[in-house]
Amino acid sequence: MSKPEQHLQELYLKSKGFVKEYRFNPSRRWRFDYALLKHKVAIEIEGGVWIRGRHSRGKGMVADMQKYNWATVNGWKVLRYVPQELINIVKDMEVLLK
Repeated sequence: MSKPEQHLQELYLKSKGFVKEYRFNPSRRWRFDYALLKHKVAIEIEGGVWIRGRHSRGKGMVADMQKYNWATVNGWKVLRYVPQELINIVKDMEVLLK
């Protein structure tokens, strides 16, 4: 994702009320990339999926599963995207936040 696209994504999410780097579990160091607190909606931007980054290797995948499962069991809706999916984030938020 280019810097302008990244900036546009952040502006869009902030305009909808999302908080960046929200720590959602006080006993763990887990953070959501973006969180909309009043709706308990989280957005995770999964980087490095095409280059075998942390999110696509065994240990990282298991850690992500634990994080996302805990969040889901505790009432969060967790939406996961790769950086290039800005348009999908916008479309999904328009549907979800109606």
